[in-house]
Amino acid sequence: MEKNYNLHEVENGVPVKMWTRGVPVEDEARKQLENAARLPIVFKHIAAMPDVHYGIGATVGSVIPTFKAIIPAAVGVDIGCGMMACKTTLHANDLPDNLGPLRSAIEKAVPHGSNPKRMGRDKGSWETPPNETDAAWAGLVDEFDAICEDYPRLKNTNNHKHLGTLGTGNHFIEVCLDEAGSVWFMLHSGSRGVGNAIGTHFIELAKKDAELHQRNLPDQDLAYFEEGARYFGDYVRAVGWAQKFARANREVMMQRVVAAVRRVITKPFEAHVEAVNCHHNYVSRETHFGEDVLVTRKGAVSAKAGELGIIPGSMGAKSFIVRGKGNPESFMSCSHGAGRKMSRTKAKKLFTIADQIAATEGVECRKDADVIDEIPMAYKDIDAVMEAQKDLVEVVYTLKQVVCVKG
Repeated sequence: MEKNYNLHEVENGVPVKMWTRGVPVEDEARKQLENAARLPIVFKHIAAMPDVHYGIGATVGSVIPTFKAIIPAAVGVDIGCGMMACKTTLHANDLPDNLGPLRSAIEKAVPHGSNPKRMGRDKGSWETPPNETDAAWAGLVDEFDAICEDYPRLKNTNNHKHLGTLGTGNHFIEVCLDEAGSVWFMLHSGSRGVGNAIGTHFIELAKKDAELHQRNLPDQDLAYFEEGARYFGDYVRAVGWAQKFARANREVMMQRVVAAVRRVITKPFEAHVEAVNCHHNYVSRETHFGEDVLVTRKGAVSAKAGELGIIPGSMGAKSFIVRGKGNPESFMSCSHGAGRKMSRTKAKKLFTIADQIAATEGVECRKDADVIDEIPMAYKDIDAVMEAQKDLVEVVYTLKQVVCVKG
């Protein structure tokens, strides 16, 4: 297999292998990668994906393997964030000419967005959770209660009422068409309020721990727990639970989306013809180069040989269902999307509502001032990103959205 990455040597650290040929990488992201590469717990090298960009704590689009230690801020606060996609037996011809009612039906079926804390009930949560949420929560609640015995502050979070809800920012639900005109449903979300609370709490604990035990950290956000340390086991248990919550969250939403579409399109159809549900912000125990390590993928997807994954573009761009090639050099990983090339603040200053309308032409979606930070031009070119990682994945389906619901 030809070498498709650039090797970035780091003084007093492990190298960084960067799948970024033909894709811009900002200096701040490079510096973040170098800081992580200098940690004594990092194993072999760090892999940077083509969507790599500056993040909070650690670089988004990075794969960080660690030996007997874990970095909570590298996992982040949207623990288990990821994608789910389902191919249906519907065809483009089965969709109504006016897609507005279809978008409205999905928006009614799945709570999304949020409102300021002082504005009463959170519109992004359930007032009365539906049966699908209750059934999924029943499989999660016992372990959650056990975690809360040790960490009571996690109890008073949006947990049950956030299960099966979308959230905000770059989270979305889409109706897409593949090259053959088959209809797909695709969505992007994570562990919501409870995952955020777990991530935030353990990041704080790691930083306090680091003040005593890790005096030479290149960045306080890279504070870590070592195996055997006081909080290591608790964090592994809590993060594992949040990842289960995130997967269940996507499954409940998908059930709700399918039911909503059936109310608009009366023709009978099957939904889970082919289905993928994958995390892209998570940690897992894996074996690489003959060693058992903890692999943190912050904005990266597992791409073992034959494994299916999802790489979405932006609101107006293509998305891809991919099959992993199992490249050992990337720790069998690929990018999780196009990756931002500018901050949300900069996008809002640079672009107008007219730009947003033009960039999302042909897509039934919101086109107001509050979604300008998600404009396609704020993201890297998805075709360049895919070209840079052709030794990591092969494209199975190319999807283009026709409906997009934003949080």
